[in-house]
Amino acid sequence: MNPHPLDNPIWESLTSRHRLLALRQNDAARYPPEVAPFLGVPTDGADAAASLEALVPHGDTVLLLGRAPAEAEDWRLQRLALLAQMVCPARIAEVDGPELIELTEVHRADVLALTALVYPHYFRPRTVELGRYFGIYQHGRLAAMIGERMGMDEYTEISAVCTHPDFNGRGYARRLLAWLSNDVLDRGLTPFLHVSHENGRAKELYEQNGYRIRRDIPFWSLRRSSGDA
Repeated sequence: MNPHPLDNPIWESLTSRHRLLALRQNDAARYPPEVAPFLGVPTDGADAAASLEALVPHGDTVLLLGRAPAEAEDWRLQRLALLAQMVCPARIAEVDGPELIELTEVHRADVLALTALVYPHYFRPRTVELGRYFGIYQHGRLAAMIGERMGMDEYTEISAVCTHPDFNGRGYARRLLAWLSNDVLDRGLTPFLHVSHENGRAKELYEQNGYRIRRDIPFWSLRRSSGDA
């Protein structure tokens, strides 16, 4: 039986939709650090030490989902959590609200300011190159946004679902989620996302809008030693 692509989403994305962005060395691949902090390997326990040395500088930390390499000297592999991996198999009810716009280069400063405030760990200066991003502006301010991150032949990851604290409780995240999920489905793809079980508010939002847990997926950090003598 062939493995399911969502069981190893970083590797699958880096070897398909984002292969032109990927930094790859044999049995490991990663996004450029200014794009995303994610690295993938093809199988659990892969002996990827030589490849990792070429891809990850001393003192750097990368993040992995689903699959992790064998532990090696000078590397610290830490299991951070089990995340809920959720998929949306069918269209969901549209949500009325303010106009949605596609976010482009002219919005980059606003996007980086919002993500630095409420989504700081995973968004980098070039993350917007991974897919399409959409937002809602109110009174000249980016109030909420959503985007696409990883992806492969049949799936697109929904990510960066965030609202500025000044605009919480207005249904903007729900509107963005419904619109983008339906748009992805209309393109013949299945939306998926990852959320911490501890983030009850976000998990409830997704469940109320047609997302179902596919599996719990392990989430790791991998850090290379600083190389200090």
